[in-house]
Amino acid sequence: MNKHLDELIELSKLDKAIDDFTPQIEALNRKLARRTQKRDDIAKKIADINLVIEDANSKIASFEEQIKALNEQLILGTAKEKAVKNEKEMKALQMEAELAKEKIGFANEEIERHNEILEKKEKEFEEVNKELIKANEELDKVSTEVSAKMGSIEEEKAKLFATREKKTMALDKKILAFYEKIRVWARNTAVVPVRKQACYGCHMKLNDSAYAEVIKSEDICTCHHCGRILFIEPQTANVEA
Repeated sequence: MNKHLDELIELSKLDKAIDDFTPQIEALNRKLARRTQKRDDIAKKIADINLVIEDANSKIASFEEQIKALNEQLILGTAKEKAVKNEKEMKALQMEAELAKEKIGFANEEIERHNEILEKKEKEFEEVNKELIKANEELDKVSTEVSAKMGSIEEEKAKLFATREKKTMALDKKILAFYEKIRVWARNTAVVPVRKQACYGCHMKLNDSAYAEVIKSEDICTCHHCGRILFIEPQTANVEA
């Protein structure tokens, strides 16, 4: 086999081994993202509950202020009754008193309703807060696992990159540039074997002359269909011999 072709095959294997880490990294990132999203969703749910609680407390405080003002109005109306001079003024005071009592009744009903909301939301907050604690624990655990696995992957990648650098330094620059040009579009199928007289990259069958050229030529051969670099696997070469 051509020396340079042999070097390209080894380089291609290295590049594939390096790129094979990508789906592992993506899977780890997705796993971490799912846990983070779950935690964030629960945190948002708690924030929404807190907004409802704050709103209920604010409205209860507002209705309590209204009741206080209305009670003062009733006390003042009672005091005014002593100074009433005619029936018309008395009826006006009575109407004001009835209206104030209706408003007080409505305010009390609203306070009761918002207290029920508070009770429900406070219970919900306790339950969701437990979920948040659990989600944070799960996220911390997954983060630790992902960090450890990422560290291991980066260590392995660093070794492969170091080996790749040594090989590329020793490789003919024109041949390396030729390989890199094909790799831009072919990725990890820049160098592929010929099996059953077909390019294992595009799976198109080679004609007899092209196939013979790949078998016997000492030069680097490319697929006439797709342009990938071709080689004959040792076992196939032995069979052909």
